[in-house]
Amino acid sequence: MTKITELSQLDLNATYSYADYLTWQLEETVELIKGKIMAMSPAPSLKHQSVITNLGGSLYQYFHKKTCKLFYAPFDIKLYNSKKSRLTDQQVFSVVQPDLCVICDKDKLTEQGCNGAPDWIIEVLSPGNTKKEMRLKYDIYQENGVIEYWLVYPYEQAVYQFVLDQDTEKYQLFAMYAGDDLAKPYLFPELHIDLADVFAE
Repeated sequence: MTKITELSQLDLNATYSYADYLTWQLEETVELIKGKIMAMSPAPSLKHQSVITNLGGSLYQYFHKKTCKLFYAPFDIKLYNSKKSRLTDQQVFSVVQPDLCVICDKDKLTEQGCNGAPDWIIEVLSPGNTKKEMRLKYDIYQENGVIEYWLVYPYEQAVYQFVLDQDTEKYQLFAMYAGDDLAKPYLFPELHIDLADVFAE
């Protein structure tokens, strides 16, 4: 079997499983969305990294020694329909690496990452993120039962908070925060995140 070390060795129109993904030895970081390869943005900007560090720091203090755990990318999240039983690597066709995620069910955690949807996913956007990429992520998080999803815009200093409606199984825009607002997660309402600290240089 040929060792895959370059993205150019792969057919970007082909459909791949998580089992395939595990065999690759790429320099680039990629994700799989419904079996299709999605190359991640180049090295994040200073502002992007700063926001992740600041936000992650606030979340770490809150989740330290709690049942729910915080994880940073790179950390593989295998996504599939939450109504299905756990699937084999050959049956999973979506694997993502969100910037930050919170997982409350310890049974989902494996040595490789998370088997199933996290409770809360946070994506910090870069100028290189495309609208298509954002739409695909939104759809796949919604379809696979991620309860809370935040999109963080570092340059606009804004946060869009989406919460999954349990009846319709569709995301609703729950709140929008900006500037120096105190952002409150739907799942953890006692946690108040000072965006002035998150967006501080």
